[in-house]
Amino acid sequence: MNRPVTTLFMLMSVDGKISTGPTDDFDFDKDLPNVPGVRDGLHQYYQIEQTTDLWSLNTGRVMAKIGANVLASPKMTPVSFAILDNTHLTKAGVRWLCAKAKQLVLITSNARHPALSVDAHNLSVLYQEKPSLLTALGRLHTEFGCERLTIQSGGTLNAAFLHKKLIDFVDVVLAPVLVGGADTPTLVDGAPLANASELKGLGILELVDCTTLQNSYLRLRYRVMS
Repeated sequence: MNRPVTTLFMLMSVDGKISTGPTDDFDFDKDLPNVPGVRDGLHQYYQIEQTTDLWSLNTGRVMAKIGANVLASPKMTPVSFAILDNTHLTKAGVRWLCAKAKQLVLITSNARHPALSVDAHNLSVLYQEKPSLLTALGRLHTEFGCERLTIQSGGTLNAAFLHKKLIDFVDVVLAPVLVGGADTPTLVDGAPLANASELKGLGILELVDCTTLQNSYLRLRYRVMS
């Protein structure tokens, strides 16, 4: 099945964390600007983010976490969004995303998702009775012309993409901080390997580029080999 070329793009601490704590009360975007020694270089991540693909995939949980359900209507961007969500977005959150996105494709297994009652010219709802990342990517490619897609999600969904061999490139901006915490989300979470026979499921990477940024930040770009 044809699908978009995918890049996992994230801000990450040196110990692999993508948040400052284990619950939705913690968030890099909210917390790192308050951390001396980290905040001065943080703008570089957002600058690089502006150069990523014109299709971005995320989850309703992340969108709700940043305030989509309660924030005032944003300015429209040139980026189209594919959002996986069953329960986190309200009707107001869907409308907020419609205002922000050039095109919004909401992918859900919830037959009563609020998006189904939203009338917006740039909204499409892909209902999947049985969730399938490969099918969703295939439909984004064939029905919406998505050729390249940036994945900006949480560690559990990142793991699902990895294990399905659906990540082509990894692009991480490394912040000069150690976060710690066994339950703090990392770049790739999900269930651990059960035994040594599952080593074939590891994501093997080939370094494409390493760029030293200002304020002790690094940008690491990889091609996923397997």
